[in-house]
Amino acid sequence: MGLALLLGSFGVCVVLGVPVAFAMGIAAASAFWYEGFPLLITFQRSISGISVFSLLAIPFFVFAGELMLHGGIAMRLVKFASALVGHVRGGLASVNIFSSMLFGGISGSAVADISALGSILIPVMKERGYHADYAVNVTVTSSIAGIVIPPSHNMIIFAVAAGGGISISKLFLAGVIPGILMCLCLAIAAYVIAIKRNYPAEPFPGWNAVWTTSLQAIPGLVTAVIIVGGVLSGVFTVTESGAFGAIYALLLTFFVYRSLDWQGFKTSVVSAVRTTAMVMVLIGFASSFAYLLALYQVPEKLSGFMLGISEEKIAVLLMINIMLLVLGMIMDMAALILICTPIFLPIVKDLGMDPTQFGIMLLVNLGLGLCTPPVGTCLFVGCAVGRIRIEETLRTIWPFYLAILAALVLVTYVPAVSLFLPSLLE
Repeated sequence: MGLALLLGSFGVCVVLGVPVAFAMGIAAASAFWYEGFPLLITFQRSISGISVFSLLAIPFFVFAGELMLHGGIAMRLVKFASALVGHVRGGLASVNIFSSMLFGGISGSAVADISALGSILIPVMKERGYHADYAVNVTVTSSIAGIVIPPSHNMIIFAVAAGGGISISKLFLAGVIPGILMCLCLAIAAYVIAIKRNYPAEPFPGWNAVWTTSLQAIPGLVTAVIIVGGVLSGVFTVTESGAFGAIYALLLTFFVYRSLDWQGFKTSVVSAVRTTAMVMVLIGFASSFAYLLALYQVPEKLSGFMLGISEEKIAVLLMINIMLLVLGMIMDMAALILICTPIFLPIVKDLGMDPTQFGIMLLVNLGLGLCTPPVGTCLFVGCAVGRIRIEETLRTIWPFYLAILAALVLVTYVPAVSLFLPSLLE
């Protein structure tokens, strides 16, 4: 009865439009009350959930990304990508995807990617003769590269949800190849569609332009090198690397590029504070929710149910992926990481799957959910930037969905895709 009350009250709150974080808090408080615990336990569990040192890295990562977003880094990356790959057929789509790969590795945010790059590239693509649905589809699906390519604050959330036993530095390395692989799959899909629709290729500007734009873009890319390299080398902890990355981003945009004005700085601070507050509230209430899931032995029951259907590793991983895909369509990504990790991680461990590989599989899977209705944040933002109805994009976005699914299949069933680089640390 307690489990039914927990899940039922959560479901009712979500249907009524209550934010997911508060829906989990209300559901947890209801279950604690039913079990006879003081309601104070809800807040104690929530506070303990965010009293984790590694979580301090999140506001630094977010702030660094916001500084990059409002400090003109995106335009320099777009110019570099355009000079390098713009001459391919449907070149601006390749520029879009390659820029997302570069900017995503700096900001770690899919929504920031769309806001920064989409506002630049979608209008340009439409002016050059690309259809609006194509421009939006490319922008939306490529934006999730920032979730997988390090540094990503979602990796820190996963590590915390997993109980803190997973190396964040290994997670960072594990996301590199899958992120590049996903972008390659998207580039192939974009190229095929570009040929079918007879989109033009941009003229090659020459190697001098490639060299010049790369010099302008490299200082911005160094932000990711500082954050990831500091962690991998052992010079910094994750939190310290995030702090150094934010300081470097501030100095770069304010003093070197001189593209960050006072208004942009204030906007960056406000946006970073708002995002961090949302994430911390979500993590806190999710900790209480996850505690009750463990109390009601949900992971064990779900594991028994799934293994009762099949004990084959391929089949069980397929079922987990299908469940995650469905959940990703109706819930926020961070909430699902916090809820699903304690449930599915013990199952995949029993199957012999490395927790790091599962983390990347989870991120790729839930990243796809950001591009799908009815709760597709990236899809909504992309359509708003491109000034196109969601229905129009959904008619033609399926090849890009298939490209991401192809990358997801490789990440799920080929361990070396995500574990090769982390194995070099051992």
